[in-house]
Amino acid sequence: MEHQMLLEAYLKRLKLPAMLSHYQEMARQAEQGSQTYEGYLLALSELETHQREENAYKRRVSQARFPLLKTLDRFDFSAIPSLNKAVVLHLAQGEYIGKKENLLLMGNSGTGKTHLATALGLIACQQGKNVRFFTAAGLINQLTEAQAALRLSQVQRALTKLDLLIIDEIGYVPFSEKGAELFFQVVADSYERQSIIMTTNLDFSKWPQVFHSEQLTGALLDRLTHHAHILAMNGESYRFKQSMSRKKKQ
Repeated sequence: MEHQMLLEAYLKRLKLPAMLSHYQEMARQAEQGSQTYEGYLLALSELETHQREENAYKRRVSQARFPLLKTLDRFDFSAIPSLNKAVVLHLAQGEYIGKKENLLLMGNSGTGKTHLATALGLIACQQGKNVRFFTAAGLINQLTEAQAALRLSQVQRALTKLDLLIIDEIGYVPFSEKGAELFFQVVADSYERQSIIMTTNLDFSKWPQVFHSEQLTGALLDRLTHHAHILAMNGESYRFKQSMSRKKKQ
């Protein structure tokens, strides 16, 4: 009993909760299976390691603040003929993040751009990367509020520490002049330092309508597209097809 109390105290001090919770059960299994001491210790160590990795993954997903959890295996590639599945699966390996490359998902509304961006973000979390998801409007609101509260540099530093920044829905809402400048600074700070996934329903030729400046838009696109994968995602809207399918069943 004394040995058990000491062992549990040490496991707590060493912050090994999985070992603490399962060492007795696994000891009985090891004894019944005539497992070696080394085998028992290995099994316990594997359990602790896997639990820590799972907890770290869940923490990264929580910090990313995805609006919904959308996985790659649920993405319907057949609905978007313009999208090269092989390219997407290659990107999912995460090499673009290591190379500080960007990914631009371009296409009309409802074709799964947010789904794909989120799915790649989740995979990046599994790969140990720090990820953050914003809508374009949400990011600009946060930057504007931070500037007004004299903590803009703090927010900008936090963004530069990310491995992958996801910015959704460029083009749905025009930016103010101040908002456009703040957005440009985020992209400029990320250039060759981190990866961005950006979704948009607008061709590049229409971006000046959002940023209100040909010069700023040109400088933005120059940085954004220098090391980038651009995926066309044009097709019939998922949401429209699902809506029509439901109506037919009624």
